[in-house]
Amino acid sequence: MSVASSVDSSGASGLSFFERHEFLIRRLHSLSGLIPVGAFMVVHLTVNASVLNGPETFQENVYSIHALGKILPLVEWVFIFLPLLFHAAVGVWIITTGKPNTSHYAYGANIRYTLQRATGMIALVFILYHVYHQHGWLHMQWWLDLIEQFGGHQFRPYNAPSTAGASLQNPIIIAFYALGVTASVFHLANGIWTMGITWGAWTSPKAQRNALYVCGVFGAALLVVGLSALGGMVAVGSGEGFENARQVEDKMFESKVEQGLVDPNSHKKAHEEPPGEGEAE
Repeated sequence: MSVASSVDSSGASGLSFFERHEFLIRRLHSLSGLIPVGAFMVVHLTVNASVLNGPETFQENVYSIHALGKILPLVEWVFIFLPLLFHAAVGVWIITTGKPNTSHYAYGANIRYTLQRATGMIALVFILYHVYHQHGWLHMQWWLDLIEQFGGHQFRPYNAPSTAGASLQNPIIIAFYALGVTASVFHLANGIWTMGITWGAWTSPKAQRNALYVCGVFGAALLVVGLSALGGMVAVGSGEGFENARQVEDKMFESKVEQGLVDPNSHKKAHEEPPGEGEAE
């Protein structure tokens, strides 16, 4: 064996799995950020914003999603959670091994480089909290009963507008959601731009400028949708908005039960008493 071969072999054996497959992993990471993670976020924010058309619209959208029945958890894990976990794990690796250049070259591209990584970490923390806050992470009843005492598992699919809204009455939580949505939207919009460079979709300076403009408009529009959804949820979480939402939800639930579409004793229905005026969940 030649000396060069020996050096190459020993060098390769000292590399981590990520380093040995960095080219493929980085491309899968950028692709997963768009499909399915990014696509899901766009759909999720859009569905949530449907509450602005009235609680009945949002509630019907949630019923349509839960009509998948027992295969819903499989769909969630295959198309949402596993890709998201992969994207997050690789993203953390990239952040911990990357070296920002803003201290030496403080121009737009490098600032976006740093913001992409910062918003990625904020989005990760926000998503972990959001899933805990609304859904409780794990669908095991003993676990859900436990974390409800600590502010987790607030969302009930068959009382979607009122339970989501009631959980968003604390100003600190509202501010954190606004920050999380903003960070997530920036991370997606800027990530699409960097993905285009990674995959060779736009390589010339002019093409990159045009793409940056398009991604910026997309990000601004999606941010409006996301923050509007947040505002709409807050509005139905207390007072007359809450009472109206509960009435709508109860009528729709009774109709679904009569049609044999849902279980009248479903755990997806809120059975607790409505919160008092202005009470924070």
